[in-house]
Amino acid sequence: MRSTRPYLLRAFHEWITDNGCTPFLLVDAGVDDVQVPEDYVVDGKIVLNIGAAAVRDLEIDDGFVSFSARFGGSSHGVRVPVDAIRAIYARENGKGLVFGDDDIDLGSPDPSPGGPSDRPKLRIVK
Repeated sequence: MRSTRPYLLRAFHEWITDNGCTPFLLVDAGVDDVQVPEDYVVDGKIVLNIGAAAVRDLEIDDGFVSFSARFGGSSHGVRVPVDAIRAIYARENGKGLVFGDDDIDLGSPDPSPGGPSDRPKLRIVK
């Protein structure tokens, strides 16, 4: 199956902007193929404002997030593999999503019919 990360990025970007907030990305700048202005990388990470007022030509596709933005008055093309993105969140309140290192595979259990595992189960996760 394809990675869920690009789908979640697009969904959270929409959710954050629909709520009148500014979407920010936390990016691991040490991942291969990350193209960001090196002067703005701190401790191997960079925070990028991907709000409509800050970027032009934003694209979030299955492999990369890309756009053009101004850094220190100069225009730069930015291209970030989705696997390098560690979080997407709203600047105003910090609400968003933090990604783990890998997508979680919950497996595909195949319970035998008629057993107790056929019944739906709910549990509270804190």
